[in-house]
Amino acid sequence: MQKSDIIRIIFFILFFSIGAASLGLSVLCEDLVEYYSNIQLHKSAQKSLEKLEKLNQDYDIVLKNIQEDPNNLKRIAPIVTGNRDTDPNSVNPTATVRQLAAARRTIIEQQEKDLEPQLPLWLVRVSESQKRMILFFSGVALMMISFVCFRPVNI
Repeated sequence: MQKSDIIRIIFFILFFSIGAASLGLSVLCEDLVEYYSNIQLHKSAQKSLEKLEKLNQDYDIVLKNIQEDPNNLKRIAPIVTGNRDTDPNSVNPTATVRQLAAARRTIIEQQEKDLEPQLPLWLVRVSESQKRMILFFSGVALMMISFVCFRPVNI
């Protein structure tokens, strides 16, 4: 095998693999977008599940404390019902409607930010239809170049 044949084989492999990769990427782009979206949905479902498990643990602790000490119920009841405690030693935090609305907006913005699909930037760029067509035709062109220019030569 001569040196020119080895170089020809290397160029054939290089051009063909890059062309096949770009052709495959342009064809499978929608599946990749769906795959990454499913991964994001799975992560958000896991976060929600963990949050619900934490809430269940907190409620179990509260219920256990109420069963052990009935006085805890007397302390929790005014908070749950919204009645003010008349005990002069108790702390009654008050929040204005504006403060509650600001807190609610912050929580909703954070939840929306967590739910946004985090697609890789390269996939966002490739998923545009015009760029997908360019990627498809460039892949086809590279594969054709590899077959036409770097094919094995029979002597």
